Amino acid sequence: MDSPHGAAVTAEDFGLKGPRGWAFRSVSIEAEPGSLIAIEGPSGSGRTCLLLALTGRMRPTEGRADIGGLALPSEMAGVRRISALGPVQGVSELEQALTVGEHLRERALLQRRFDASLRALLRPRAERTAAARIRIDEALQAAGLDLATLPKQERTAVRDLERLEALRLSVSLALIGRPRLIAVDDADLKLSDTDRAEAWRLLRSVAAAGTTVLAVCSQAPDGTKAVRTVAGAMAESAEDDTGEAAPETPGGTAQAAPQTPGGMAQAAPDDTGEAAPDTPDDTTKDTTEEGTADALAETGRA
Repeated sequence: MDSPHGAAVTAEDFGLKGPRGWAFRSVSIEAEPGSLIAIEGPSGSGRTCLLLALTGRMRPTEGRADIGGLALPSEMAGVRRISALGPVQGVSELEQALTVGEHLRERALLQRRFDASLRALLRPRAERTAAARIRIDEALQAAGLDLATLPKQERTAVRDLERLEALRLSVSLALIGRPRLIAVDDADLKLSDTDRAEAWRLLRSVAAAGTTVLAVCSQAPDGTKAVRTVAGAMAESAEDDTGEAAPETPGGTAQAAPQTPGGMAQAAPDDTGEAAPDTPDDTTKDTTEEGTADALAETGRA
């Protein structure tokens, strides 16, 4: 597989405040292209919000960040175009009723429809199909997912996959677009020690191939660049415009959010208890065709 040019990730005093307080605050990162960056901390400490903010899916409140030469928050749409989401609950979840093959073909179709050049779209159908197959095969190889080992090969339903197999499938789908950065939420959730070690080997191999990886986890393994979020400390209450203290959730964060067609987030809870603020005004929403394409490509829904 051709090695994508990974995106360097830098952030300084990066923070995001929601209606109920700070989701995360005072985060600083400096990572080279092709790095594996572990966002560690307890559930409810703003890990998922930080992941979504660094990939241009949520608008930060303070500080600055640069992703592959694109500044946040001013170039959020550009950051979305060079990044891809792996599994993120409520945002880019796998559809349990679909088969592995259906997920892969759908993602390749969306990728071709929204990201390909006009010249590529005008190529004969057989050539387009062959090119899509090559992308799928490369992504599967990079994620270490062998369809022949699944119970019904590519006809296996997602609900019948083991947790590690589902993670590999989500990473494969993200890699089909050949992004410069991919983001994986709850990388070590519900995994045995053996599977957890295998999951980190997978993410290290993706980073080693050139793609920068952001991974949320409860505890970062040795040898990774770790960024820690802390429940309460990062999400201390702050005064609102009326001078009254803003209420917080038990984890000190705002409510979490699913993605909208513009690739942004609306307030709604997720299973981690982490946060996503409402978009404060229309200027935070991307209503262009590019924004819609971003969202379709991430959710896998037409």
